[in-house]
Amino acid sequence: MSKAKEFTVHMDDRPVTLVNFCQAFADREVNILALQSFEGVVRLVVDNAPVAQAVMDTRGVAYTEAEVAQIQLSLHRPGDLARVALRLGAAGINIDYAYVGAEPGMSALLVFFGVADVDRAAAILDEVTATAT
Repeated sequence: MSKAKEFTVHMDDRPVTLVNFCQAFADREVNILALQSFEGVVRLVVDNAPVAQAVMDTRGVAYTEAEVAQIQLSLHRPGDLARVALRLGAAGINIDYAYVGAEPGMSALLVFFGVADVDRAAAILDEVTATAT
């Protein structure tokens, strides 16, 4: 799986706003696999997108959805991220942003890349994964 659904939410940048947002997911047993928050812009990937959408809709939270390219990388193996970024760059794919997360019980990182051509990036990441063994 080299693509994931990402939600982007713009929220007030003040105490407990993020807490309340995350707690609403926890109350419905939605696990946040990855999160990036900077100056009121929150990007996240969850394990149950339909329930997350229902939570945000019920709370009146405006959000957008996008696909992001995803790869699983080993923990603590120097050079993995550089190798992946090089492959995307060599294909002319610019990485607009990236962030990491983890699935429960995994000893690896999930890295999510915001790129313009998600399908091409996903195909390249699939190749990287296949040749990493």
